[in-house]
Amino acid sequence: MSHFVFMKKIATFLFLLTFMGLTAQKKPAFKAGEWLKYRIHYGILNASYATLQLKTDSLDSLSVYHVIGRGRTTGFASIFFKVDNTFESYFDKTSGKPYKFIRDTYEGGYTKDIEIRFDHDEDVALLKDKKNKKEFNIPVNDQVQDLLSASYHLRNTYSFEDFVEGETLTMDMLFDDDGIYQFKLKYLGKEILRTKFGKVECLKFRPYVQSGRVFKEEESLTLWVSNDLNKIPVRIKADLAVGSIKADLDGYNGLRNQFKIIMD
Repeated sequence: MSHFVFMKKIATFLFLLTFMGLTAQKKPAFKAGEWLKYRIHYGILNASYATLQLKTDSLDSLSVYHVIGRGRTTGFASIFFKVDNTFESYFDKTSGKPYKFIRDTYEGGYTKDIEIRFDHDEDVALLKDKKNKKEFNIPVNDQVQDLLSASYHLRNTYSFEDFVEGETLTMDMLFDDDGIYQFKLKYLGKEILRTKFGKVECLKFRPYVQSGRVFKEEESLTLWVSNDLNKIPVRIKADLAVGSIKADLDGYNGLRNQFKIIMD
Protein backbone atom coordinates (compact mmCIF):
# COMPACT_ATOMS: atom_id res chain seq x y z
CA MET A 1 0.00 0.00 0.00
CA SER A 2 1.49 3.35 -1.06
CA HIS A 3 1.82 6.32 1.31
CA PHE A 4 -0.57 8.33 -0.86
CA VAL A 5 -3.27 5.64 -0.74
CA PHE A 6 -3.08 5.23 3.02
CA MET A 7 -3.13 9.01 3.51
CA LYS A 8 -6.34 9.39 1.51
CA LYS A 9 -7.98 6.48 3.32
CA ILE A 10 -7.23 7.82 6.81
CA ALA A 11 -8.27 11.36 5.86
CA THR A 12 -11.60 10.11 4.53
CA PHE A 13 -12.25 8.05 7.66
CA LEU A 14 -11.48 10.92 10.00
CA PHE A 15 -14.15 12.96 8.30
CA LEU A 16 -16.69 10.11 8.26
CA LEU A 17 -16.11 9.43 11.94
CA THR A 18 -17.35 12.94 12.66
CA PHE A 19 -20.33 13.03 10.28
CA MET A 20 -23.43 12.96 12.45
CA GLY A 21 -26.44 12.88 10.13
CA LEU A 22 -29.40 15.05 9.23
CA THR A 23 -32.12 14.98 11.89
CA ALA A 24 -34.40 17.82 12.95
CA GLN A 25 -33.83 18.70 16.60
CA LYS A 26 -34.51 21.61 18.91
CA LYS A 27 -31.70 20.75 21.31
CA PRO A 28 -28.03 21.27 20.32
CA ALA A 29 -26.39 18.04 19.17
CA PHE A 30 -23.09 18.50 21.00
CA LYS A 31 -21.29 20.45 23.69
CA ALA A 32 -17.72 21.16 24.74
CA GLY A 33 -16.28 18.10 26.46
CA GLU A 34 -17.65 15.57 23.95
CA TRP A 35 -15.17 12.71 23.39
CA LEU A 36 -15.51 9.78 21.00
CA LYS A 37 -13.23 6.79 20.47
CA TYR A 38 -13.23 4.34 17.55
CA ARG A 39 -11.52 1.03 16.95
CA ILE A 40 -10.49 0.55 13.31
CA HIS A 41 -10.04 -2.92 11.83
CA TYR A 42 -8.15 -3.55 8.59
CA GLY A 43 -9.08 -7.06 7.54
CA ILE A 44 -8.53 -9.29 10.59
CA LEU A 45 -6.14 -6.81 12.22
CA ASN A 46 -7.10 -4.33 14.92
CA ALA A 47 -5.22 -1.71 12.93
CA SER A 48 -5.68 1.53 14.85
CA TYR A 49 -7.68 3.76 17.15
CA ALA A 50 -9.11 7.20 16.43
CA THR A 51 -10.43 9.80 18.88
CA LEU A 52 -12.36 13.05 18.53
CA GLN A 53 -12.36 15.63 21.32
CA LEU A 54 -14.37 18.86 21.30
CA LYS A 55 -13.60 21.80 23.58
CA THR A 56 -13.99 25.57 23.86
CA ASP A 57 -10.97 27.65 22.89
CA SER A 58 -9.92 31.16 21.89
CA LEU A 59 -8.70 32.17 18.43
CA ASP A 60 -7.77 35.79 17.69
CA SER A 61 -9.71 36.86 20.81
CA LEU A 62 -12.82 35.04 19.57
CA SER A 63 -14.41 32.21 21.57
CA VAL A 64 -14.67 29.18 19.27
CA TYR A 65 -15.09 25.43 19.27
CA HIS A 66 -11.87 23.47 18.84
CA VAL A 67 -12.05 19.83 17.75
CA ILE A 68 -9.02 17.55 17.73
CA GLY A 69 -8.99 14.27 15.81
CA ARG A 70 -6.18 11.78 16.34
CA GLY A 71 -5.57 8.43 14.67
CA ARG A 72 -2.66 6.01 15.02
CA THR A 73 -1.85 2.40 14.30
CA THR A 74 -1.33 0.07 17.24
CA GLY A 75 0.12 -3.33 18.03
CA PHE A 76 0.92 -5.74 15.19
CA ALA A 77 -0.23 -3.35 12.45
CA SER A 78 2.22 -0.63 13.52
CA ILE A 79 5.14 -2.97 12.84
CA PHE A 80 4.33 -2.95 9.14
CA PHE A 81 3.01 0.57 8.69
CA LYS A 82 3.18 3.22 11.39
CA VAL A 83 0.53 5.95 11.26
CA ASP A 84 0.24 8.97 13.56
CA ASN A 85 -2.22 11.61 12.33
CA THR A 86 -3.59 14.72 14.00
CA PHE A 87 -6.35 16.92 12.53
CA GLU A 88 -7.64 20.08 14.23
CA SER A 89 -10.39 22.58 13.43
CA TYR A 90 -11.40 25.89 15.00
CA PHE A 91 -14.95 26.90 14.05
CA ASP A 92 -17.61 29.44 14.94
CA LYS A 93 -19.93 28.51 17.81
CA THR A 94 -23.00 29.96 16.08
CA SER A 95 -22.56 29.67 12.31
CA GLY A 96 -20.26 26.65 12.30
CA LYS A 97 -17.94 28.33 9.76
CA PRO A 98 -14.31 27.17 9.99
CA TYR A 99 -11.58 29.66 10.87
CA LYS A 100 -8.51 27.46 11.08
CA PHE A 101 -7.62 23.89 10.09
CA ILE A 102 -4.45 21.96 10.96
CA ARG A 103 -3.20 18.68 9.56
CA ASP A 104 -0.08 16.91 10.87
CA THR A 105 0.46 13.55 9.17
CA TYR A 106 2.99 10.75 9.56
CA GLU A 107 2.30 7.59 7.57
CA GLY A 108 5.07 5.09 7.02
CA GLY A 109 7.65 7.82 6.47
CA TYR A 110 5.29 10.09 4.52
CA THR A 111 4.77 13.42 6.29
CA LYS A 112 2.51 16.39 5.75
CA ASP A 113 2.19 19.54 7.84
CA ILE A 114 -0.34 22.13 6.66
CA GLU A 115 -2.41 24.94 8.13
CA ILE A 116 -5.42 26.62 6.51
CA ARG A 117 -6.79 30.02 7.55
CA PHE A 118 -10.25 30.90 6.23
CA ASP A 119 -11.07 34.54 5.44
CA HIS A 120 -14.84 34.54 4.94
CA ASP A 121 -14.98 38.28 4.22
CA GLU A 122 -12.69 37.87 1.21
CA ASP A 123 -13.86 34.35 0.22
CA VAL A 124 -10.34 33.00 0.28
CA ALA A 125 -8.37 30.46 2.29
CA LEU A 126 -4.64 30.82 2.92
CA LEU A 127 -2.94 27.43 2.91
CA LYS A 128 0.51 27.12 4.48
CA ASP A 129 2.57 24.07 3.54
CA LYS A 130 5.05 24.09 6.42
CA LYS A 131 7.02 21.08 5.20
CA ASN A 132 7.77 22.62 1.80
CA LYS A 133 7.70 26.23 3.05
CA LYS A 134 5.03 27.31 0.59
CA GLU A 135 1.92 29.49 0.88
CA PHE A 136 -0.93 30.04 -1.57
CA ASN A 137 -4.53 31.26 -1.64
CA ILE A 138 -7.51 29.11 -2.60
CA PRO A 139 -10.83 30.73 -3.62
CA VAL A 140 -13.72 29.49 -1.46
CA ASN A 141 -17.45 30.17 -1.10
CA ASP A 142 -19.32 31.10 2.08
CA GLN A 143 -20.59 27.52 2.52
CA VAL A 144 -17.20 25.78 2.52
CA GLN A 145 -16.24 23.56 5.44
CA ASP A 146 -13.07 21.77 6.46
CA LEU A 147 -12.67 18.07 7.18
CA LEU A 148 -13.83 18.31 10.81
CA SER A 149 -15.99 21.44 11.03
CA ALA A 150 -18.34 20.01 8.39
CA SER A 151 -19.83 17.35 10.63
CA TYR A 152 -20.54 19.64 13.58
CA HIS A 153 -22.10 22.22 11.29
CA LEU A 154 -24.38 19.57 9.75
CA ARG A 155 -25.50 18.25 13.12
CA ASN A 156 -27.10 21.56 14.06
CA THR A 157 -28.15 22.81 10.62
CA TYR A 158 -29.93 20.19 8.53
CA SER A 159 -33.36 18.70 9.13
CA PHE A 160 -33.78 15.00 8.52
CA GLU A 161 -37.41 15.65 7.63
CA ASP A 162 -36.22 17.53 4.54
CA PHE A 163 -34.82 14.28 3.12
CA VAL A 164 -36.33 11.02 1.92
CA GLU A 165 -34.80 7.63 1.35
CA GLY A 166 -32.53 7.88 -1.68
CA GLU A 167 -31.99 11.65 -1.22
CA THR A 168 -28.40 12.84 -1.77
CA LEU A 169 -26.67 15.72 0.00
CA THR A 170 -23.70 17.57 -1.50
CA MET A 171 -21.30 19.98 0.17
CA ASP A 172 -17.95 21.64 -0.54
CA MET A 173 -14.95 20.84 1.64
CA LEU A 174 -11.36 22.06 1.79
CA PHE A 175 -8.86 20.11 3.87
CA ASP A 176 -5.80 19.71 1.66
CA ASP A 177 -3.77 21.34 -1.09
CA ASP A 178 -5.86 19.43 -3.66
CA GLY A 179 -8.42 22.24 -3.46
CA ILE A 180 -12.20 22.15 -3.04
CA TYR A 181 -13.73 18.66 -2.87
CA GLN A 182 -17.45 18.05 -3.37
CA PHE A 183 -18.68 15.48 -0.87
CA LYS A 184 -21.88 13.52 -1.64
CA LEU A 185 -23.94 11.46 0.80
CA LYS A 186 -27.10 9.40 0.15
CA TYR A 187 -29.62 8.47 2.87
CA LEU A 188 -30.52 4.75 2.77
CA GLY A 189 -32.97 4.37 5.67
CA LYS A 190 -32.87 2.97 9.21
CA GLU A 191 -31.19 -0.13 10.63
CA ILE A 192 -30.60 -1.61 14.09
CA LEU A 193 -26.99 -2.53 14.85
CA ARG A 194 -25.58 -4.74 17.59
CA THR A 195 -22.74 -2.90 19.32
CA LYS A 196 -20.61 -3.39 22.44
CA PHE A 197 -23.08 -1.07 24.20
CA GLY A 198 -26.20 -2.97 23.08
CA LYS A 199 -28.62 -2.56 20.17
CA VAL A 200 -28.64 0.91 18.59
CA GLU A 201 -31.11 2.21 16.01
CA CYS A 202 -29.11 3.95 13.30
CA LEU A 203 -29.58 6.06 10.20
CA LYS A 204 -27.74 4.47 7.29
CA PHE A 205 -25.87 6.50 4.67
CA ARG A 206 -23.88 5.89 1.51
CA PRO A 207 -20.97 8.33 1.06
CA TYR A 208 -19.85 8.50 -2.57
CA VAL A 209 -16.09 8.21 -3.03
CA GLN A 210 -13.70 8.12 -5.94
CA SER A 211 -13.10 4.54 -7.06
CA GLY A 212 -9.67 3.36 -8.11
CA ARG A 213 -6.52 3.48 -6.04
CA VAL A 214 -8.14 3.45 -2.59
CA PHE A 215 -11.76 2.36 -2.81
CA LYS A 216 -13.03 -0.59 -4.81
CA GLU A 217 -16.12 1.20 -6.16
CA GLU A 218 -17.79 4.61 -5.96
CA GLU A 219 -20.30 3.13 -3.48
CA SER A 220 -17.77 1.23 -1.37
CA LEU A 221 -18.51 3.07 1.88
CA THR A 222 -21.42 2.63 4.29
CA LEU A 223 -21.99 4.80 7.38
CA TRP A 224 -24.34 4.31 10.35
CA VAL A 225 -25.10 7.12 12.84
CA SER A 226 -27.19 6.90 16.01
CA ASN A 227 -30.83 7.88 15.52
CA ASP A 228 -30.97 10.20 18.52
CA LEU A 229 -30.22 13.85 19.23
CA ASN A 230 -26.45 13.27 19.31
CA LYS A 231 -26.07 11.71 15.85
CA ILE A 232 -22.76 10.06 16.64
CA PRO A 233 -21.26 7.61 14.13
CA VAL A 234 -21.62 4.05 15.30
CA ARG A 235 -20.02 2.12 12.44
CA ILE A 236 -18.28 2.63 9.09
CA LYS A 237 -17.47 -0.11 6.58
CA ALA A 238 -15.55 0.12 3.33
CA ASP A 239 -14.40 -2.17 0.54
CA LEU A 240 -10.95 -1.01 -0.51
CA ALA A 241 -9.00 -1.70 -3.67
CA VAL A 242 -7.08 -4.16 -1.48
CA GLY A 243 -8.95 -5.63 1.51
CA SER A 244 -11.64 -4.01 3.67
CA ILE A 245 -11.80 -1.72 6.68
CA LYS A 246 -14.32 -1.19 9.50
CA ALA A 247 -14.53 1.35 12.32
CA ASP A 248 -16.72 0.78 15.40
CA LEU A 249 -17.60 3.11 18.25
CA ASP A 250 -15.48 1.92 21.18
CA GLY A 251 -16.04 4.62 23.81
CA TYR A 252 -17.74 7.95 24.47
CA ASN A 253 -18.02 10.66 27.11
CA GLY A 254 -19.55 14.10 27.56
CA LEU A 255 -22.46 13.69 25.14
CA ARG A 256 -24.96 16.55 25.05
CA ASN A 257 -27.96 14.22 24.91
CA GLN A 258 -28.80 10.69 25.98
CA PHE A 259 -27.30 7.92 23.85
CA LYS A 260 -30.28 5.67 23.11
CA ILE A 261 -29.72 1.94 23.63
CA ILE A 262 -32.52 -0.51 22.78
CA MET A 263 -33.16 -2.82 25.71
CA ASP A 264 -34.10 -6.45 24.91
